[in-house]
Amino acid sequence: MARDDLRPNSKKGFAAIGRALGGCIACAAIAACMSGCAGISASSLNAQGVRLYQQSRYQEALQRFGQALVYDPNDADAYYNIAAVYHRLGEVYRRPEEFPKAEQYYRLCLGKSADHTAGQRGLAVLLVRQGRSAEAFQLLQDWMLRRPDLPDPRIELARLYEESGDLASAKRFLTEALAVDPRNVRAMNALGHLREVSGERELALVSYQQSLEYNPRQPELAARTAALEAQVRLAHSTPTPQSTSVAAAPARDRSLTR
Repeated sequence: MARDDLRPNSKKGFAAIGRALGGCIACAAIAACMSGCAGISASSLNAQGVRLYQQSRYQEALQRFGQALVYDPNDADAYYNIAAVYHRLGEVYRRPEEFPKAEQYYRLCLGKSADHTAGQRGLAVLLVRQGRSAEAFQLLQDWMLRRPDLPDPRIELARLYEESGDLASAKRFLTEALAVDPRNVRAMNALGHLREVSGERELALVSYQQSLEYNPRQPELAARTAALEAQVRLAHSTPTPQSTSVAAAPARDRSLTR
């Protein structure tokens, strides 16, 4: 999981302080409000926390995300962001005691928004990290069964299968995701990547080109597609080398030289 994929949100409103991160968050929130509540919202606090996280200022980021819960205790993005910070602390500083906190907040996130894609992904990755792969797959399969109308559960299952080395299953779930949503750019890009690493360059091109048709504002994908197109053209224009050496005699003929 890209754990720096934190989530600023657009929700607004003021609510009583929750107990998520304790009294220190309440004090910080009150201080912030005294300095001028007019420009503060859950969304702005989440955005501030994301910037602090990207600077590796994790404790300050936690404080901002906790303050976001002051403004909206039902903000799934804030719960996810807190989980992602604890997940990161456990990974970077090799502190496994942070993982249960991360799991708690991932589950709080999903309790507020069961279809929160980043929350589902984050929890699945955490479970795998702890040697609980079966639980991770079951989590995403349950999501898929509960919401067969969404492509995201299948896309996340595909990612998990790819990371476990099962590319065939990953391709299958991406194909199913595109059957649910034929215009889903995430699924197209992921399927193109799998096809490319499997040596199916022309099929990968089809996926990339379709993705760019639906969303041309993907500069990295456009560059990758151009490079892959050049490789395919070169492969088609290069003639198959023909052997100019004299063919070796069949084995039964060589025996006559003894």
